[in-house]
Amino acid sequence: MTSQSILRHPDFRRLWIADLLSQLGSRLSMIAIPLLAVLTLDASTLQVSLLRTCETAAWLLLGLFAGAWVDRIRCLPVLVYADLGRALLFATIPVAAWFGVLSLTQLYVVLALTGVLTVLFDVAHSTYPPRLLDPDQLLPGNAKLAANHSVGAVIGAGAGGVLVQWLGAAVTIGVDALSFLWSALWLRSIRTPEAQPAKADRPNLKREIAEGMRYVFSHPLLRPMALNTATTMLFQAAAGAIMIVYLVREVHLQPGTIGVLSMIGLGGAIVASGVTEKISNRYGDARTLLLSSTGIGVAFTLQALTAPGWQVSWYVVSMLLAGFCIIVCYILQVSTRQRVCPPELQGRVSATMSFVSWGAAPLGSLLGGALGTAFGLHATLWIAGLAALAGNAFLYFSPFRTLRTVPATQQVDQSEAI
Repeated sequence: MTSQSILRHPDFRRLWIADLLSQLGSRLSMIAIPLLAVLTLDASTLQVSLLRTCETAAWLLLGLFAGAWVDRIRCLPVLVYADLGRALLFATIPVAAWFGVLSLTQLYVVLALTGVLTVLFDVAHSTYPPRLLDPDQLLPGNAKLAANHSVGAVIGAGAGGVLVQWLGAAVTIGVDALSFLWSALWLRSIRTPEAQPAKADRPNLKREIAEGMRYVFSHPLLRPMALNTATTMLFQAAAGAIMIVYLVREVHLQPGTIGVLSMIGLGGAIVASGVTEKISNRYGDARTLLLSSTGIGVAFTLQALTAPGWQVSWYVVSMLLAGFCIIVCYILQVSTRQRVCPPELQGRVSATMSFVSWGAAPLGSLLGGALGTAFGLHATLWIAGLAALAGNAFLYFSPFRTLRTVPATQQVDQSEAI
């Protein structure tokens, strides 16, 4: 089955539309919230970095528990209620701005609470496709969902900057609230029955979490993949936490210009979602994953070359390369995990992988704010880019170095693990 024919599956099409709406809205807020903090609330570099920390801190606190919980229940209701909750929370921001009482404290609280709902949503969302699709439909299904990341990144980034300049950041965040509401309505329309997962004879949360972690960190492919992703996410978050501040205060760009440049650069993500299957089939998924992960590190290093004048073009080049490579990695990592993981462990393994990677994000945001304050924004971008590139050692000193394609779990030589 191809990524085009998968849309003939009516309920996957509803899932895909809901995900697209959610991705578009999330990208609006991703650019609107830091701009709101910088331009309206006059936040410092460290205060802006704390916004991203609040948004992702829930992965450290709840990520592993969410996986064990999702393995016990149906995923679809979680997706619906998480979207409704995020719609309500984000709607409070334009309301507070309208009455002139908006503060950084409110932004921190809203992002912390929506972060909890995002953890539940994301774990359930990555666990749900194997319950909805047949095994041979997973790769094209994941490719289509990854395309939403691409489209959301490109359109949302561009529209976010323009809407902030035209309507203001608070109203733009209100549009995000509406996108979550619309997403929930599409998810609610899915008709395929989702079976209730079999309950363990004696449920034990600690044991179930430990099973997921043990599976990931004893697996010769999942372990290096998780460690590489965590390193990349740590330093990507460090750079991302200060990037808007750098573009506004040192490169002197307007919100609309930031949005347009981001939209152009993220075009690489759209290309990636359409060609990953072909590249993987031709060169092998393991080899493609290794090279695309290296490309992410190179892209973040190039991002540090961004400066006023013609050197702004380095921002576009780095975003093009990063967008392409991130989507390729995402598709192949998710498909690899779903392929090698037993059905009864899907939620816990998904949560473990997300905990290791997204759990690094709040730490990276704090690191970016601290480094930016201590050494300057430009130096921090160089540190983050080179460190992300070095993180590929986890993959190069693993079975991925010699594999062309990902085999069955039992076919990987355990002695080759890092």
